[in-house]
Order: sequence, then C-alpha cells, then structure tokens
Amino acid sequence: MSTPGWALTAAYWLHMLATVVWIGGLAALALFVLPAAGKTLEAESYARFLGDLQRRLDPLGWFSLVVLAGTGMFQMSANPNYHGFLAVESRWATAILLKHLLFLGMVMLSAYQTWFLLPQLRRIALRQARESEDGQITQGAGEASRQGELRLMRVNLALGVLILALTAAARAA
Repeated sequence: MSTPGWALTAAYWLHMLATVVWIGGLAALALFVLPAAGKTLEAESYARFLGDLQRRLDPLGWFSLVVLAGTGMFQMSANPNYHGFLAVESRWATAILLKHLLFLGMVMLSAYQTWFLLPQLRRIALRQARESEDGQITQGAGEASRQGELRLMRVNLALGVLILALTAAARAA
C-alpha cells in the first residue's frame, strides 16, 4: 500500500518548516543574539535575558525536534530506497544513516544546553551581579561558560548544516 500524496506533501512541508525554525533559530542565536547580548548586557540583565530567552525558545525548539523526528521517519518509510532498519546498501541509505546519527548528536547537545549549560550561565550571571569583591573570579567562570555555550551552539549549527548537506546527498542518490 502506497503512502497518499497529500500525507507525504504534508510531511515534507512540516519537516521543512521545523527545519527552518530549528536551524534558523540556532543561526540567529549563535551568530548574532548571544554574542551581542554577552558584550552589551550587564550580568544581572544577561541572566534575566537568558532566562526569558530559554522560556520562549525551548518549547519551540523541542517541538521542532519532535516534528523533525516524526516527519522524517514517515518520509523515510515512504521512500522506495528504504529497505529496513540499518539496511545500508546504497548511497541514499548511507546518507540517511549519517543524517540520523548527526540528528541524535544535535539532540544530545541540545539537552545538555537546555538542562545544564544555560541554567549554569544564569546562575553565574546572577552571582556576578551580587558579588562585587569576588567579581573577577566569577567573571572568569562566567566568560568561560558563555564561550562554551557559544561553541556548543556553533557545533550544533554546524551539525544542522551537515544534516542539510546529507539530505541533499540523499535526494540526489
């Protein structure tokens, strides 16, 4: 039984929409928003900004990842090149396998950022705002954590770009 055309069209559309939201959000944050906020906001304002940003973006980002996983699996199962789980017998299957491995890496990085790194950055920024005499010690920790966050976001963005390249490779196969 073949997949109805309307269902595949809807899956492609939702997949592309979730990709734009996910990769676009990562690009904006990693390349523009966080570097500018880190340079222009004082510690307490930066902490509030990170908290507000995380509350607004996390649900959208995680929803996008769920949509990507669901629609991607649907598209894969409807593709005539799909011959079963871990059946890597063509360029298409290799590209799809690599794409899914990178996607899992993105999910793990995102989980680390969401539940460990961003809360740590907020705590450090709040501590900086409260401590005047120990500011230099906390300042160093805050800057190191902020740079770590930017590095992870950029790695996540690079993974997303690689996933897009693997998608193109799979479509060309």
